[in-house]
Amino acid sequence: QVQLVESGGGLAQAGGSLRLSCAASGSIFSIPAMGWYRQVPGKQRESVALITSGGSTNYADSVKGRFTISRDNASNTVHLQMASLKPEDTAVYYCTWGLVLWGQGTQVTVSS
Repeated sequence: QVQLVESGGGLAQAGGSLRLSCAASGSIFSIPAMGWYRQVPGKQRESVALITSGGSTNYADSVKGRFTISRDNASNTVHLQMASLKPEDTAVYYCTWGLVLWGQGTQVTVSS
């Protein structure tokens, strides 16, 4: 079974940057698409960014031009570089492996 370990969450000021990382470990037999979702109280979990095994990316309209997703297939790690952060980016961010397995979530808080 694959385990996802997230890191990099925390507190940032509006306009600042944070970098999230997610490392997959365990018995890995294939490398599917990986991505990041986020969730705030009272709302459904929403897709933020997705990257395929071949490197193609997809972003939510709300983060285009500000967030960048990347992956290192050799280390089975996916990153989310977040720039120009806004208070509305505040949420719990979840890493996903193939949209089947999920990390524990990491809190991102953006203050004005």
